[in-house]
Amino acid sequence: MSTTPRPSQSPPPSPDTEGKRLTGDLTKDLTALRTLAHNTADLITRPITVSGIRMSFVMMEGMTDLNKIGQALIRPLTSRSFASPEAVFDWIEQTTIVGDVQDHYEYEQILSLVMIGFLAVLVDGVPKAVVMGVQGFAYRSISAPDSEVNERGSRESFTEPLKINLSMIRRRMRSGSVKFENIELGSESHTLAALIYNPDAVSPALLIEVRSRLRRIRLKVVLDSGYLQPFLEGRHRSLFSEVGISERPDTVCGKVLEGRIAILVDGSPYALIVPYLFIENFQSFDDYARRPYFAAFIRLLKYISFAISLFLPGLYVAISTFHPAVLPHALLFNIASAEETTPFPLMFEALIIHFLYEIMREAGLRLPRPVGHAVSIVGALVIGDAAVTAGIIGAPMVMVVALTAISSFVVPSLYEPAALLRFFFIILGGLTGLYGLALAGAALLVNLCQINSLGVPYTAPVSPFTPGAMRDALIRSSWKKLSGFSARIQDLTGSDLEESGGSHEGK
Repeated sequence: MSTTPRPSQSPPPSPDTEGKRLTGDLTKDLTALRTLAHNTADLITRPITVSGIRMSFVMMEGMTDLNKIGQALIRPLTSRSFASPEAVFDWIEQTTIVGDVQDHYEYEQILSLVMIGFLAVLVDGVPKAVVMGVQGFAYRSISAPDSEVNERGSRESFTEPLKINLSMIRRRMRSGSVKFENIELGSESHTLAALIYNPDAVSPALLIEVRSRLRRIRLKVVLDSGYLQPFLEGRHRSLFSEVGISERPDTVCGKVLEGRIAILVDGSPYALIVPYLFIENFQSFDDYARRPYFAAFIRLLKYISFAISLFLPGLYVAISTFHPAVLPHALLFNIASAEETTPFPLMFEALIIHFLYEIMREAGLRLPRPVGHAVSIVGALVIGDAAVTAGIIGAPMVMVVALTAISSFVVPSLYEPAALLRFFFIILGGLTGLYGLALAGAALLVNLCQINSLGVPYTAPVSPFTPGAMRDALIRSSWKKLSGFSARIQDLTGSDLEESGGSHEGK
């Protein structure tokens, strides 16, 4: 299976493109290819003579499998005799079995394929080239997922080459229910990507819209799937993304069967999934491998952890500043005695400690892994203990920050919006108390409900309510019940994917 678009046979030359096509003069054609590639050092042109006929192999250094070229092409060629250049070309085109084998006429098309590991064979006297797939570059081996860790299930995650990622999906879906559609992105990088969808389940309107948005991308370079994410999102003003991200092939297969579209980009180990719902941030593959009652408990735990990571610091500041009567007397006395020795107001103290935590987290993330762990531990123990001992920060605030930090890692996909909203709720709680936090929480719910993910409400199936889909929303039913329920994303209440194929930009 090839990761690249299958080369298609070019039409006969036309007068307006004559200067961009092969001439049949080997020396002139090789010079034109080198000129088009700015004489780059890694472009290799290997001349060879067969039966007195001059020919040349054009390839990129380190991008092709030389053993495959030698066994499938060079040895058979040198052991035969040919009467004419056309005979050599026809034999290579019709006999060689190495990946995709097609002929091409244009310099730019040949060079573009050579740049991604194809081999081009030019024969003197023939105004076209045979291009074949013999990719053989090094890549990172398949490893366990880093961000979507699970107890049960597969230990495979996507890697960088698109070919390997597509093969992992095909190995799990051996029927025609999953289709791969190749696209090319980036006017300079010519990055290969693939749309993955189920032709029997995907909405035609959704497929048209995703293709349209990808065609409208005007980027010179696409180095990661994250480059495409803003173009797939709507124009809503929200911190929450309506594009899902996964590094697990089994998760992608499950989403595709529900009518979603996955996008894999060559060079990126993460797949984009659209449309994506808010409740899917709290689901994991382990939920479907565990017993239903425990999966429901874990999901409830994730919802509570997300609420803690979002509101706990703001609630602590608001209650301690404006509503101390809510707290038990013993706890209130402890907080008051701890805050008497600190020089800063409670709101400013919370902002300082959370800002320091984000600095330590970023430092631990960017440094090499052994050093990063040391920075995190030293920062948490030394700086936290020294700040409390010096009277800069109260001990209760350190406990609040620690609980908030731990809770934020329970739902890692929502860490970015939670980190920014946390600072906002701290300021709001310190200025307006519980009433301001209540209004802000309501505004956050309204903001979530107004997001439209490519024609599907972001908060579905909770709002609008879809009774059938609740089998796998807040809780998970057993597989005996789920097996008799066919879920498609366009069947959710509020979805307009079936009605029209227009643009769903969000508001």
